[in-house]
Amino acid sequence: MLIARIANRSILASGSSLTTRRFATVSPVSSVTRNHKVVVVGGGSAGLTISHQLLRSGKFARDDIAVIDPAVWHHYQPGWTLVGGGLKTKEELHRPLNSLIDQKIKLYDTNVNTFSPQDNFLTLDNGDVINYQQLVVAPGINIDYGSIKGLPEALADPQSAVSTIYGYDTCDKVCNTIKQLRKGNAIFTQPSGIVKCGGAPQKIMWLALDHWKRAGLYDPSNPSSSAIKISFATAISTMFAVPKYNSKLEELRQETGVEGLFQHDLIAVDGNKATFSRPDGQENVTKQFDLLHVVPKMGPHAFVRTSALANEAGYVDVDESTLCHKKFSNVWSAGDASSLPTSKTAAAITAQSPVLVHNLLRSLDGEKRDAVYDGYTSCPLLTGYGKVLLAEFKYGGVPKETFSWLGMDQATPRRAFYHLKKDFFPWVYYRYMVKGTWGGPKGWIK
Repeated sequence: MLIARIANRSILASGSSLTTRRFATVSPVSSVTRNHKVVVVGGGSAGLTISHQLLRSGKFARDDIAVIDPAVWHHYQPGWTLVGGGLKTKEELHRPLNSLIDQKIKLYDTNVNTFSPQDNFLTLDNGDVINYQQLVVAPGINIDYGSIKGLPEALADPQSAVSTIYGYDTCDKVCNTIKQLRKGNAIFTQPSGIVKCGGAPQKIMWLALDHWKRAGLYDPSNPSSSAIKISFATAISTMFAVPKYNSKLEELRQETGVEGLFQHDLIAVDGNKATFSRPDGQENVTKQFDLLHVVPKMGPHAFVRTSALANEAGYVDVDESTLCHKKFSNVWSAGDASSLPTSKTAAAITAQSPVLVHNLLRSLDGEKRDAVYDGYTSCPLLTGYGKVLLAEFKYGGVPKETFSWLGMDQATPRRAFYHLKKDFFPWVYYRYMVKGTWGGPKGWIK
């Protein structure tokens, strides 16, 4: 079995604001120094899964493991697509962060200011110094709403037809804009660069199309005469990065009459106009819309990007097989903040975490790191109500499908996969994954 999609949360995001927290240097009256065997930066999907798997090894006493994250709430972000489609409420998909952390683990509810990996410590925003033997950096990535001119203002305006599933404050607005649209142009976007779950930008489009089809507002067999016109504006040149699933999604796009605006990267929103940049010096293109679903650009947090842990792109520079840092042998990373060249999803974390934990424990014992991560990730891609295409693949875009032994072609959307996405994955996530007892395709961890 497996767990779906992108969900590793930002260490900075409380889930209640579109504004990114600033990393101001604090000058405290006094500071303290604390010591831990393992420090985990981030209380998102990766941070909680790894810290609890470490604790379950039985090799750590109380407070040997510390988690650093200032967030009040932990969100099941893969569920925000379901909220946008009217299938879940956002309130049922979050929990207080402190309620998810075992009492034997020390929680620091503040921000990291700087890393000092050469001396095995980090400094918090309040000036406290945290020493470690092993460091796991898993704070997720930052959603940069300001990267698109006019987007923060449009999202904050309850009267605008602009929304996104990529935020707690806005995911329910998506559902409202879809239901309110009776005619006009609906544009769904996907940006250039790294995003959480590469399939998510189009999932909400397929749900919207299905809603409008059932409401008699969109006829896939005759889209030109339909009240609503649908466009998918993506900065990349295909519907999906993995060839097998791209073929099916491109076929579906053509069958349903969705306009493909390939290599169109949204750069500005002004009223009911969206402006896209084009490659190779081509002129910008402006489109009028009556509904605009936006996926903002994303990237590493500044405190990671500017540290000695980052590669040129700003991600924690780890070996793609062992998840150990290429320079600092007691530093590790998984999830969205890592440099691992695979899609950033919660499913990826289910496969990454056991490898990281195994290798970290062997390092503590002075033994060779021998567990290998093959790049496994998954994207349960909603193609309508009651249908999911279950993309599973590893490094190089090579399919690695859980149900192939049953003779299933997972590129064919199925109702069984839909119930995995809608019902099973949210349940298993909070009950088992973040507690360290769910291994994705390998099932439960003893």
